[in-house]
Amino acid sequence: MAAEGVAAVEIRGALARLRRTTGLPVAFGGLVDAGRPQIRISELSGTNTAALRSLAVTSGNGLGGKAVALARACAVTDYSSSRQISHEYDVPVAAEGLRSVLAVPVVVRRRVRGVLYGALRTAQPLGDRTLSAAVAAARDVEQALVVRDEARVLLAAARPEPAAGRRGAEAGWEQVREAHAALRALAPRIPDPELRAELLAACGLLTAPRPAEGASLAPRELDVLSWVAAGATNAVVAERLGLRPETVKGYLRSAMRKLGAHTRGEAVTAARRAGLLP
Repeated sequence: MAAEGVAAVEIRGALARLRRTTGLPVAFGGLVDAGRPQIRISELSGTNTAALRSLAVTSGNGLGGKAVALARACAVTDYSSSRQISHEYDVPVAAEGLRSVLAVPVVVRRRVRGVLYGALRTAQPLGDRTLSAAVAAARDVEQALVVRDEARVLLAAARPEPAAGRRGAEAGWEQVREAHAALRALAPRIPDPELRAELLAACGLLTAPRPAEGASLAPRELDVLSWVAAGATNAVVAERLGLRPETVKGYLRSAMRKLGAHTRGEAVTAARRAGLLP
């Protein structure tokens, strides 16, 4: 799935959660157009018309444009009469019958990547609880985009350019092993089971095909051994995986026992032979 498609899916899910947690009848949003200072509304939830679909909102204009320009949440009680915003988009907003509206930017590494809106068809204040829920929905999207950005970088690192000579080949494999370990460490941070499975499947592309029969490791045992294979100490493995050092030692001992290994190095070698590690 393309990066923009993935982001759109995340926004769609966030809009559904926003409506569910707040009771807002309408939610919509979209991504910043690549290379342009504007967002394009692509995801609609609870709307009665298509008036807002594909609407391009320029940074600084309207409520969403203000949220983009300021990189913070903004809200108005009555959109059409508000003096806090400009009114370039009054026609499509009125066509959908929206009055009270909030807009929350999705900000990743100090760059606005999209905007989530929530709205009522009546003119009444949107309380702190509603605004907090909208901000939380935006944070969910931000976290998902950060994880995917990191995964994309790591996958790129796992496909190094052909290097001349044995030293270059060994350096390339080290990149693959580090990327494999890092991708496995990212997987538990993805709440969507399908997306998590997709990332783990990408990890599998970095390993050799597994034989029909052989040793099988639990996910956390494989996570630990992946970092050990990349040269990490137990302390570093614990930090990367958010575990206690004693827990890391326990997973490592269990993996060594299953692989019939007596040392860390033997365990890594056995796992590679079994197609469990690159």
